[in-house]
Amino acid sequence: MSVLIVTGTGTEIGKTMVTAAIAALATAEGRRVAVLKPAQTGLLPGEPGDVDEVARLAGDITARELRRYPEPLAPATAARRAGLPEVHPADVAASVVGLAAEHDLVLVEGAGGLLVRFDSAGATLADVAWAVGAPVLVVAEAGLGTLNATALTAEALLHRGLESIGVVVGRWPAEPDLAARCNLADLPDAAGAPLLGVLPDDLGALPRAEFLDVARRSLSPWFGGTFDPEAFSAQFAAR
Repeated sequence: MSVLIVTGTGTEIGKTMVTAAIAALATAEGRRVAVLKPAQTGLLPGEPGDVDEVARLAGDITARELRRYPEPLAPATAARRAGLPEVHPADVAASVVGLAAEHDLVLVEGAGGLLVRFDSAGATLADVAWAVGAPVLVVAEAGLGTLNATALTAEALLHRGLESIGVVVGRWPAEPDLAARCNLADLPDAAGAPLLGVLPDDLGALPRAEFLDVARRSLSPWFGGTFDPEAFSAQFAAR
């Protein structure tokens, strides 16, 4: 794998932390890593964005952001309201191809969910994944409602002929409720793909070295980590 698309079942669910954790593990292995954010919304010029957060936590990576819009809206809506150029799948694909030629791993972090619109023509992150032929990782919430949102995302991927490599819980609470504990067993069925990691909430507050240690424990060997979904689930099975 040289390109991976990171999407989510919604907003504020830990996509950036998952992206940073994957980047940190790959960088620690000596791989050349690039992180691409096609559209950053809700920030003014000069403010640190998601790719800056990934670089802070993961270390020596190439961080690239294509478009930025000040209002926290879907990219197509934010671009229209700000009177700024839209981001198009062809532009994103071209950047991915260029980065892939010089890096071992390119991570593309979407905005919101898989079908959030990038432009007025209705293009989405799914179109980017199709254009570059890249697999998709789904980041999901832990608690109530996540199974439906994850299943809908999985169905959209299947309908479009896109490969889903698995699902990661992006923000595991310190005190998981009954729904979160049960979802550990049910998420793979909803996603139609394996559970590849569970990241604790507030991971971004850790210093880089500690972040790397937690990332290694929290992600599957598929990413260079040691996460075992059965062992993790067993911690909560008797509660």
